[in-house]
Amino acid sequence: MTAMTPGSNIPLSATRVAVDVAAPVRLDVSGLLLTADGKVRSDDDFIFYNQPTGPGVSYRSGGGAAPDAIVVDTAAVPPGIEKIVVTASPDAAGQTFQGIEPTATIRDADSGGALATFTPPQLGSETALVVVEIYLRNGAWKARAVGQGYANGLAGIATDFGVSVEDEPAAAPSAPVAPPVAAAPAPAPAAPSAPTPSYDPRTVAAPPAPPAAPAAPAPGSGKINLDKGRVNLQKNQTVSLVKGGRPLLSQVRMGLGWEPAYRGKDIDLDASVIAYGPQRNHLDSCYFGKLTILNGAVKHSGDNLTGEGGGDDESITVDLGRLPADATGLVFTVNSFSGQKFTEVAKAYCRLIDAASGEELVRFDLTGAEPQTGVMMAKLIKQFSGEWEMTAMGDFVKSRTVRGMVKPAAQAL
Repeated sequence: MTAMTPGSNIPLSATRVAVDVAAPVRLDVSGLLLTADGKVRSDDDFIFYNQPTGPGVSYRSGGGAAPDAIVVDTAAVPPGIEKIVVTASPDAAGQTFQGIEPTATIRDADSGGALATFTPPQLGSETALVVVEIYLRNGAWKARAVGQGYANGLAGIATDFGVSVEDEPAAAPSAPVAPPVAAAPAPAPAAPSAPTPSYDPRTVAAPPAPPAAPAAPAPGSGKINLDKGRVNLQKNQTVSLVKGGRPLLSQVRMGLGWEPAYRGKDIDLDASVIAYGPQRNHLDSCYFGKLTILNGAVKHSGDNLTGEGGGDDESITVDLGRLPADATGLVFTVNSFSGQKFTEVAKAYCRLIDAASGEELVRFDLTGAEPQTGVMMAKLIKQFSGEWEMTAMGDFVKSRTVRGMVKPAAQAL
């Protein structure tokens, strides 16, 4: 497998290839079929989740469990199309790629084998990217790493390539950021019309389709639900445990995992959940020393002393429907009982799973650890409507045990 750099290219050894784009947050991935002049023939050549098929190109959803992808059947691409560009933008409106660099993987679409990967370097204010392109050169199909960013979102990309955008204002140039170094750059596009700032692919003129769910808000700006599948939360972002308009009143499992930052060093972290009443009054704590609380509605998997092994290191199952009426807040915490700081921990995360189906619903990957011994990972809060909401926290506390987390967790509710 080849690790590509901006401007590098590889010949395609497969007729059908899939380009999936992964990041720590949920992405909107799309593809555009371009002619020799670098333009789409019509809006039908813009392929995204609300218009998932086109000639030789299709959009494939990962369903929240895997990255979304653009699949290209080079044998079925119509004459006159010389390039398919694969683009990506954060699903949360206005979010930039700073600190959440995506990785594109080019695969044999039939076998799933990886042919190449590409991670655009040094991203900052970009809110959309042309990540890679599949192009025809001298009768052979190749792939090129691009990494060109746009500060005005997918609107800048769409209008540059000739896609019409609804409710366009007066003409003005789009704003690409730091054009990539390319082995054979495409012809410069004509000056496009500026899009509306609130553009996303759902507003592109396209054949009638069912309305899509609203885009997720920027971190800390509001809540989303589970209608679009798995949600990757940023710190302070909230997701409502509602799917298809119905509350998720079933068993959920909070899985927590971590790895030592330095090979050979074990680290004993303990996952716990602290239950509170309506007045932030402490009801009980579930941890390795007390594996069941609230009449069996909350159960702990047991202690992991090292953090070794794949998957979740510790998990806590919560039967939302069996929780007593006065249990309205749950805070999930992790403590370093051995006294090591979280700066010595790698890949700490928490994820919410449907305990019945095993489906991952929500994930929060902790980044930017602080030299403390405790962290509040997430909280579940019951709303007046009866719905539960999960909020990513990532707040650090000086405490080696769950007992020292009770007061700061109450203040954080």
